[in-house]
Amino acid sequence: MKKFFVTLLFLLPLTVVLAQSNNQLPVMVIKTLDGREVSTSVFENEGKPYVVSFWATWCRPCLKELTAIDEIYEDWKELGVKLIAISTDDARTRANVMPMVSGRGWDFEFYLDENGDLKRAMGVNMVPHTFILNGKGEVVYQHTSFSDGMEWEMYDKLKALLEDE
Repeated sequence: MKKFFVTLLFLLPLTVVLAQSNNQLPVMVIKTLDGREVSTSVFENEGKPYVVSFWATWCRPCLKELTAIDEIYEDWKELGVKLIAISTDDARTRANVMPMVSGRGWDFEFYLDENGDLKRAMGVNMVPHTFILNGKGEVVYQHTSFSDGMEWEMYDKLKALLEDE
């Protein structure tokens, strides 16, 4: 029994650290669409909430979500909110990212997670997987998949988050 408590006391701080670190966007290096490396530590929005969306060119619900957000993105920007879209396309499909983004005229920040390190660190198993982060960079909401109207649900959550801060 004593051994159990000693083990528990050893693991408890580890569990707290893991829980805290999972609440933040991990610091990792990913790429811009033009191939430059950038650290996720620069992701911020001047103390305002922002959205991070993992997507892929081959994922129909992802395209539907980004298109729906794009249709109301001016409303999001009026709140001071921005979207950071991170493509999970790998070596086989990453060449499709730039033409798709350009062709659709999306006005978001785009990055590539070619090797999937950030995706794994964030626990993203399927796309779309979208996170809302508060002004401190803490994950306060997340969802997977997409259905019509979710862009407005996120808008309402962002608006409420801004009112609380």
